[in-house]
Order: sequence, then C-alpha cells, then structure tokens
Amino acid sequence: MAKQNKAFKFRLYPNKEQKIQLAKTFGCVRFVYNKMLEERKETYEKL
Repeated sequence: MAKQNKAFKFRLYPNKEQKIQLAKTFGCVRFVYNKMLEERKETYEKL
C-alpha cells in the first residue's frame, strides 16, 4: 500500500502590533544567522 502525503496551507493575518513583533523577531533571527555564518566561514578559512 502506497503512503499518501497530505499538505495543509495556512495564511496568517496579523494585526498591526503582531506585524511589528514579527518584524522585530525575524530581524533578530536574521542577525544571529548572519553572525553565526560569518563565524563559521572564519573558522573554515583558518583550517
């Protein structure tokens, strides 16, 4: 018997305060990701 995959799509409609909080959160996430990527590249270059 074949396995059947299911997918669900959701759409969020944040209010003004939620939009601001999401923007701040994703801004922090992007900063941390880029900082760790930079450290990883520097470590790789030293080897």
